[in-house]
Amino acid sequence: MSSATAGAPIKCKAMVARGPKQPMVEEEITVMPPQAGEVRVKVIANALCHTDIYTLDGHDPEGLFPCILGHEAGCVVESVGEGVTSVKPGDHVIPCYTPQCCETTCVFCQSPKTNLCPKIRGTQGQGVMPDGTVRFKDKDGKDIFHFMGCSTMSEYTVIAEISCAKINPDAALEKVCLFGCGISTGLGAVWNTCKVETNSTVAVFGLGAVGLSVIQGAKIAGAIKIIAVDVNPKKFEIAKQLGATDCVNPKDIDKPIQQHIAGVMTQWGVDYSFDCTGKTEIMRAALECCHRGWGTSCIIGVAASGHEISTRPFQLVTGRVWKGTAFGGFKSRSQVPVLVERNLRGDLDIDHYITHRFKGVGETNAAVDALHSGDCLRAVVEY
Repeated sequence: MSSATAGAPIKCKAMVARGPKQPMVEEEITVMPPQAGEVRVKVIANALCHTDIYTLDGHDPEGLFPCILGHEAGCVVESVGEGVTSVKPGDHVIPCYTPQCCETTCVFCQSPKTNLCPKIRGTQGQGVMPDGTVRFKDKDGKDIFHFMGCSTMSEYTVIAEISCAKINPDAALEKVCLFGCGISTGLGAVWNTCKVETNSTVAVFGLGAVGLSVIQGAKIAGAIKIIAVDVNPKKFEIAKQLGATDCVNPKDIDKPIQQHIAGVMTQWGVDYSFDCTGKTEIMRAALECCHRGWGTSCIIGVAASGHEISTRPFQLVTGRVWKGTAFGGFKSRSQVPVLVERNLRGDLDIDHYITHRFKGVGETNAAVDALHSGDCLRAVVEY
């Protein structure tokens, strides 16, 4: 695969977001060769995540246009830049928006407390590669920005070596691409960020793919009571299949949902709660339904720019803890491959998240429509 194209520009199809609140446009672009420390990959499949839509709809303060969105994908390495040693052409990889440089001087990579490696955070947020330039050109030779260090709504893309999680080639890329964002985030929020114990009680707000993966993770962790909260009761069936013991629609309750959970469904509240909605009023409800003395609430959903959280300080004085998670606390290059292995062994099923499939990069807008429909968990587009 690499011999014919290595070192040369590649022309391919990509979905280009020209501006906020505009449908993406299928265009022929040129993907330049990888530079030092970079990897060019052929994207096999890309799953849509609400973060892509968040940026496309103009809510992302770091959103830059024109850009190529996408960050939840399964890829095959086409060629590598100078100095790249951890992957080679033909390897199967999952691009990860949270890199892992593994350098001994990186206090973040060396700490077991976090996965927030800042090595390329500055340039990634500016829509460029670590050297400050881009690898995408449109048909007129003009630059196209990168997105979250991934830009996988393109048949080929260039990513940093430290963003490549090398995985078992036996795994189906059109399935395990989900480990590139949402599913890992939900599982990790339970296992890494909160470390939910056996016999715990849990409340999950928002039953999209992330919320359902929280439920799945809590069930695996041994939680004995898992309360699923959503205003769409159509989601309750799959929530129960994944481990929810109770389902509640706040619209059916005549009091604030936190009071119902802490006073009716439990005696003192739940041990752990998770917000998977990105809505600040729900974040407050999730905290306030937590157990007096030790309850922990984890924010997973990304709120719109400028929004702030609030609660009475007394909620924290009386023992509750408010925390957040990014990519579920997983260190990408070392731990995503482990998730893939668990899936291959059959003890971490993710098939149920893929509700819609499309063929060809040009079908990405149809996948966006599916994600907006309300009955879509993950739409996967195979290239």
